[in-house]
Amino acid sequence: MNYNTLLTTILLLALSLNGMAQEAADTEEMTFDTTGYSDAFRAYQDSVQQTLTFYSDTTLSIADGMAWLTVPEGYSFIGQDDARTVLVEMWGNPPENGEGSLGMLFPDKYPPASSGGYGIDIFYTEDGYIDDEDAVDMDYDDLLESMQDDTDEESEARLEAGYERIKLMGWAQTPRYDATNKRLHWAKEFRFGDDGENTLNYNMLFLGRRGYLTMNVIGGMDVLGEVNADQEEFLNAVAYQDGHRYADFNPEIDDVAAYGIGALIAGKILAKTGLLATIGIFLAKGWKLIMIALLAVGGGLKKFFGGK
Repeated sequence: MNYNTLLTTILLLALSLNGMAQEAADTEEMTFDTTGYSDAFRAYQDSVQQTLTFYSDTTLSIADGMAWLTVPEGYSFIGQDDARTVLVEMWGNPPENGEGSLGMLFPDKYPPASSGGYGIDIFYTEDGYIDDEDAVDMDYDDLLESMQDDTDEESEARLEAGYERIKLMGWAQTPRYDATNKRLHWAKEFRFGDDGENTLNYNMLFLGRRGYLTMNVIGGMDVLGEVNADQEEFLNAVAYQDGHRYADFNPEIDDVAAYGIGALIAGKILAKTGLLATIGIFLAKGWKLIMIALLAVGGGLKKFFGGK
């Protein structure tokens, strides 16, 4: 089943559920059991997982020979094509969210088809050499306040466009910059609409000569402790190869990025489309989030066809 087939299935189911909900709204409150749909989708995920190739206890060349990735103990790695399969076909993300992936890391106890846990998407951004001078005196509390104000403004635009509100709750992990090894990591906690479970946006960046590699954790707030426990292993897993290191920068021939460390953390990367241009794309994982999206589609269809 490819992404278009999956999307069609979800859309048809959304139409069906939306029709049931509309009929119920004219009579009395109605609930419906989605267990069958959940079981069917879980079986589909399991079948796709069997086609993936996992690598463990090894060091691999990634990003067209730009860097080495040493797979941490207790984790497995899948390559570019398999990562796109997971992100798009198994987890139901738009195709563009899987295009730039270099691969993914998974804890052995949380394979892609598991209902919980997390995965780590790895991708590269070539925007030029990042000048890290602003990291020395950065006030992360002030930065957070600015980010929260920006998010509130974006949230109003989301509401006008028919999407749910988004709120930046605060740091899940205060930013830390290792100036010696040129590594940056931080985590944000977001809330979407009235969802009782907040979303984790956790990023680890590795600065290089012409850009940076990113490890983006995809999971809920409940995995924060586990990710923090293995944080050093992740940070030590990536090493640039000769000619691609931060120290290899040549000002005579290399470009310098138009932003610094603060903009990386805040997500103001030539902000073309607001939150959609931020570092750390929000990616769905598992049937629960797909069902949330499905029900939102149902509501959106009602608004599209019958609303203003």
